[in-house]
Amino acid sequence: MRAVYVVLLLGLTQSLLLAQETRFTEPVTLHDYHPFRSIDDGKNWEARKQEIRSRIQLAAGLLPFPERTPLNAQRFGAVQRKGFQVERVFFESFPGHFVTGSLFTPTGDSLAIGLVDGKRPGVLCPHGHWTDGRFFDQEQRSGSEGVRRELAIGAERFQSAAHNPIIARCVHLARMGCVVLVYDMIGYADSVQLEEHRHGSREKMNSPEPGQWGFVSPQATLRLQTNFGLHTWNSVRALDYLTGIQGVDPDRLLVTGASGGATQTMVLAAIDKRVDAAFPAVMLSTAMQGGCTCENSHYLRIDQGNVDIGAAFAPKPLGITSADDWTIELEIKGHPNLKALYEQLKVPGNYSAHFNTHFKHNFNQVSRAQMYDFVNQHFELGLKPPVLERDYERLLEEDLTIFTDGAPVMEGYQAGDDHERALNGVWADDSDRALRAALGGEGDWLAEGWDIILRTEKVRDTAASFELKDKTMDGDVVRMNGTISRDSDGDTFWIQAHYPSNWSGKVVIRLEDNGIEASVDEVGGNVVLIPNLYGQNDELAVNAATSHSGKKEVTADSWRRSPVYFYGYNDSVFVRRVHDVVSTAAMVRDHPKWDVKEIEIEAKGALAAVALAAKVILGDQIHSVAADLGDFRFQSVDSHWDDFMVPGSIKYGDVAGLRYLAEQ
Repeated sequence: MRAVYVVLLLGLTQSLLLAQETRFTEPVTLHDYHPFRSIDDGKNWEARKQEIRSRIQLAAGLLPFPERTPLNAQRFGAVQRKGFQVERVFFESFPGHFVTGSLFTPTGDSLAIGLVDGKRPGVLCPHGHWTDGRFFDQEQRSGSEGVRRELAIGAERFQSAAHNPIIARCVHLARMGCVVLVYDMIGYADSVQLEEHRHGSREKMNSPEPGQWGFVSPQATLRLQTNFGLHTWNSVRALDYLTGIQGVDPDRLLVTGASGGATQTMVLAAIDKRVDAAFPAVMLSTAMQGGCTCENSHYLRIDQGNVDIGAAFAPKPLGITSADDWTIELEIKGHPNLKALYEQLKVPGNYSAHFNTHFKHNFNQVSRAQMYDFVNQHFELGLKPPVLERDYERLLEEDLTIFTDGAPVMEGYQAGDDHERALNGVWADDSDRALRAALGGEGDWLAEGWDIILRTEKVRDTAASFELKDKTMDGDVVRMNGTISRDSDGDTFWIQAHYPSNWSGKVVIRLEDNGIEASVDEVGGNVVLIPNLYGQNDELAVNAATSHSGKKEVTADSWRRSPVYFYGYNDSVFVRRVHDVVSTAAMVRDHPKWDVKEIEIEAKGALAAVALAAKVILGDQIHSVAADLGDFRFQSVDSHWDDFMVPGSIKYGDVAGLRYLAEQ
């Protein structure tokens, strides 16, 4: 099993052990420090913002966005309260997959607030990881004493809100004249088609057959199908539903949530240009990035963290809060960057931050009041600040659930493993249709996807240098051993070079399964270079799957072993090998004493895919690729920890996609 801590022992010749080199790269984890990547000038922000957006969209498996199939929405069972009403709603994000929730609208005196040309603001409320979601009840969680404690410490003003702060938020926003949708995360409240909010790897859900795999399987990973992606698509479709309601103003759309709901707030605000204002509470941080699989996905936090993701909404109005949790240092880490960014963009008034660190993790009435003032200001509601909540008659589960008779009301409803398999099948079918069009020349998303996966911009123009360690003469061929150092990240690896006295000007970069231990008999008139690619001729230790929680032991099927916690923060072995090949070509290109006329990459089997990927990055800098793939396809990779596991590789065309791009 391949892993990510590498100790590299090289036997360079039969008679000489030149060195022991270490390419240790401890996995980056969600618990590490994730600083903001600053820009030199506000004029550069649009390009940087697009990088962040595209990476999020790819990580969610939504590049390109799937077909927006009919929502088949239902809205029924209104419950009346003073100043607002709440209705039960559901719609289909994918065919057969239902998003459930509650819709709050103004009534009575509230109808006079918020109208502009007959339309009123729309608000999405992703709820986060509060027990039972929109059915949350503090009393059920911690007893009546817990409710009294919220009141005693000033976290809440009224018992109704102390019982359920999620619903309190929706109630008051409706009383402020907004149309408000709170929708369920997977496995919460009425969203029970998937039985759990998150899964670990389950052998019964692994299958190469279409429509037979579930989440956290190699097949899903190869297609970038994750809980995070499904949550994100549900959020996009929730916005589709909300904007389709008559009377909702498409120019005044807010997303606000806390904790895991704030993750969804930041992600949706970053990738969906319809969002006009965002208020993510107690999540944006340079510290812990979000512990759930619904907050992590492959590639998501490579070259970016939550501050970057939150910043991708700039210059639109953004409000944030911190508490006594992983956001406790926000005022000195993260906030100064965001403040400076909004100043660079010349809209400092569009950014606000509140540091409520005397409270534990929350979206309590203090933070909510700050959010209400934010909405009042940016949507010009005309209310006198501070905008404070009023008490309301509690809403219980029976007032909110769509299962009013205890049974599903949707046509074609199914749940459990069969639904999970069918859902991934529908998603895969949609991706395959888009892929066929892309391979036919429709759209440029195929190249964009591989560019993100391969981190093309990091290495395309990198410089690399060669340091000679040893050389011998073998007839008319000089055989050299040395190292290549890559400027973009300082990485160094060994290489074997064979330089004939009758060199024609052509350089062949030959990729071998055993790296520099390969034997070379004939070189003809070519310089032949054999790089020791990442993970070759080494001893590998420490399973990458533990990167969620360090050395903490977790069971083999624990959701904490999901591969999103590694590939979401770290390059795969495959990508690192591609970068080694690119660096080798860069060394050849820049060598001060070589008059290079042609560069070819030669490889067989799985390494031929590495060669094609290097050609995709370097384009015309590589004159030809002799890539004999044989039977290798990414489709055949059946382990998350295989050297050739590349999340998303099937979604972006498998080896056919790489060859298509390499030949452009």
